[in-house]
Amino acid sequence: MKTPIAIALTAIFSGTLFTPFSSHASELVTLQDALADGSTDILLRYRYERVEQDSFDKDANASTLLTRLSYKSADYQGFFTQLEFDHVTAIGNDNYNSTVNGKTQYPVVADPTGSDFNQAYLGYRSGNLLVTAGRQRINHNDQRFVGGVGWRQNEQTYDGYRLQYAVNSELKLDYSYVHNVNRIFGNDSPNSDLDGNLHLFNSNYVLSKAHQLGGFVYELDFDTALAFATRTYGVNYDGKFGAFKIHAAYAYQTETGDNPASFGADYFNIDLSTQLAGVNFGVGYESLGSDNGVGFSTPLATLHKFQGFTDKFLGTPAEGINDIYLKVSGAVGKLGLSASWHDFTSDVDDIDYGTEFNITAKYPLAKNIGLLVKYASYNADSLSDDTNKLWGMLTFKY
Repeated sequence: MKTPIAIALTAIFSGTLFTPFSSHASELVTLQDALADGSTDILLRYRYERVEQDSFDKDANASTLLTRLSYKSADYQGFFTQLEFDHVTAIGNDNYNSTVNGKTQYPVVADPTGSDFNQAYLGYRSGNLLVTAGRQRINHNDQRFVGGVGWRQNEQTYDGYRLQYAVNSELKLDYSYVHNVNRIFGNDSPNSDLDGNLHLFNSNYVLSKAHQLGGFVYELDFDTALAFATRTYGVNYDGKFGAFKIHAAYAYQTETGDNPASFGADYFNIDLSTQLAGVNFGVGYESLGSDNGVGFSTPLATLHKFQGFTDKFLGTPAEGINDIYLKVSGAVGKLGLSASWHDFTSDVDDIDYGTEFNITAKYPLAKNIGLLVKYASYNADSLSDDTNKLWGMLTFKY
């Protein structure tokens, strides 16, 4: 079986995929023009991450550089291709546990070094229909259930087939069949891939200018990660009432495939925000429930976006988790600032897990250069240990 990379490369260099052997020379030129007129992008992202964790005698210091080269062809009779190559290297200090370098005396910073094709797919576009096949990025909604974990230097991408169709200006449908998930841990890790038969369906309907409703179904039948084999149904809503914005979501999850557990757990999220004097204020509640000793799981999510930046809840505890949070954001000139506070408790058994404070500052140094500084502090009660994390990141796009 050809890999997604092989399929994409064959699509690029073989005109016979698109045209019969009797094609005229002018058609061949059109194909060559589509390749020559493609766009190329370069991303350089340097990041320093420091982790102080009470259960370790030594602090982690990770200094890494992501280099990403991207190419997207122009359309040829509706067809196009996308290639994206990533290389992650350590620069200077590498005293951290990347999950594959064996430095277990340090806390984890999940940014292993190495090279890989991040994306390699063939696409076809016709009217309101878009079909893609190969290795690709898939982000649904706010990435709470399906995302790319773009914060890490190694992004999470998906091998499979995706169909996106706009029925009309109000209704959009999105279905993917995925046979492999390329996780953030790199090619050298035994946890680099999640194989299986995954069906990802998402829909969005615009009720009015101020109100949108969505629905989703995720059937995750993994071959080996049986505890993550789940079927999830859900709905989400985004609306605006005067000066207030509301996001609400509900989902129900059960086991599927060869998952040995039997459970039915609920997910709730309600988020209310408003702006006052140019400053955004928000309050929210998110609950990943528990049933029969199993917590509601979201293994494909961009987990770093949720439940605090220290990543203490990448896996949902068996007792579930409730997160009450406050957030504020604004700008002072070009400097963007945001902060949040979280209080974590269990869904059952009334366990106080801990609290966390996060703060982020962003500043554009130039048109294509951005600086980010971020700090997170987790104060443990009954789960894990006290942890502080500091990041400094410089991004260059061309």
